[in-house]
Amino acid sequence: MPDASPLIRIDLPELIRLQADARALRLPGTRPVTVRQAGVNRSRQKGRGMVFSEVRLYQPGDDIRSIDWRVTARRQQPHTKLYEEERERPLLILCDLGDSLYFGSEGAYKRVRAAQVAGLIAWLGLFAGDQVGGIVFSDRQCDVLRPARRRRAVVRLLDSLVQRQDDHTGRSGQSATGSKLDEALREARRIAHTGSRVFIISDFINLSPETPALIAQLARHNTISALRIIDPLEQALPERGRFAVAGPDGPLWFDAGNAAFREAFQAKVAEHEYQVDRCFSLAGVKAVPIYTGQQPAQVLKTVLGPRGRLG
Repeated sequence: MPDASPLIRIDLPELIRLQADARALRLPGTRPVTVRQAGVNRSRQKGRGMVFSEVRLYQPGDDIRSIDWRVTARRQQPHTKLYEEERERPLLILCDLGDSLYFGSEGAYKRVRAAQVAGLIAWLGLFAGDQVGGIVFSDRQCDVLRPARRRRAVVRLLDSLVQRQDDHTGRSGQSATGSKLDEALREARRIAHTGSRVFIISDFINLSPETPALIAQLARHNTISALRIIDPLEQALPERGRFAVAGPDGPLWFDAGNAAFREAFQAKVAEHEYQVDRCFSLAGVKAVPIYTGQQPAQVLKTVLGPRGRLG
């Protein structure tokens, strides 16, 4: 039976406290750049440091300053040290707090889980030394926060998450000009620097025909991760019983034991799942489900894996 008292909203102090959970996680790393020689010119792209990778036989063109003389003496052949240069990348978080997330039957409202996931990822980025920014949007307003490498930038993002979660209009997220998700994706294309890591956090209820192309365009020059917030009641009804769901005009009651209602519900679920799968297939992006009954930190820990790679 669904939880009768899910967490309805989250405040700023709670989002700030998520940094403790974030310290136990590790954000997906950037692709290392192998450096064979030191060179005499400074790179115009700032790196985050040089990490030793391996020693291999000297090859023509290698910088003599990279020779490992101890290994060379021991093996009686010249060997060169290789390093990996870690380059920072801006981190952009798109967080959907629209009306379709104003719902929860278990654990927490979807908007609460979305805000928690966004907060955790923001802290992860800050602790990794990356620039962190975001686009937080509801069906009423869209906050654009450009990436910056400061704690203040993360707190501003968290504050936006708190403010936008109260933007409940009672209307659909679709409009004559498309969905708010589409608007956020267009804005992301405008502000995202090439090579950014972009996390899209949404229930993806309000997809439009343009959504797959917008995600694909964003993925062309950036690394995209989609995190789909799901309430269990959206995918399967309880076996029996009468339940109420909040709606724009008040509570809506339904009978889970009604055969006709169950058939219509499952048909609607199947159609939506098809549209979601098709969207991400066309966009070439994998969507990771996060259920409202799950703790976001535990889900992200599993998703990131031992090497910190999402998906």
